[in-house]
Amino acid sequence: MKILIINGPNLNMLGQREPGIYGSSSFDTFLPRLRERFPDVEIDYYQSNVEGFLIDKMQEANTSCDGIVLNAGAYTHTSIALQDCIRSLRVPVVEVHISNVHRREEFRHHSYISCACVGVICGFGLDSYRLAIEALTASPLS
Repeated sequence: MKILIINGPNLNMLGQREPGIYGSSSFDTFLPRLRERFPDVEIDYYQSNVEGFLIDKMQEANTSCDGIVLNAGAYTHTSIALQDCIRSLRVPVVEVHISNVHRREEFRHHSYISCACVGVICGFGLDSYRLAIEALTASPLS
């Protein structure tokens, strides 16, 4: 099985950006531990601050992977283009957030992409990614 993790804007700053909310570990530090936990799963990773690049990567992954774990960052709350892209894919997408967005600012309570994803996991720190991979590997999602 092959899963692609996609992180959106500012998530390249994990470990430096608001550690009280996002923790003190970078994703580059976390990713090897995630790969160790799932030795039978090929886990690829992509991060971009550019909305169009995220869309390009998801469209490319549509034929090259079995599932996508997507943390769209702030685009979660603004991007109908990401929603349209997710709806066009044949692979399941799980929306992930490190923080519990429902305990934060009001504008973060609405996601434009949740309705197109097979599930949403938020509030468990970087462990949210592990939970998403477990969901994708447990049974076929659609």
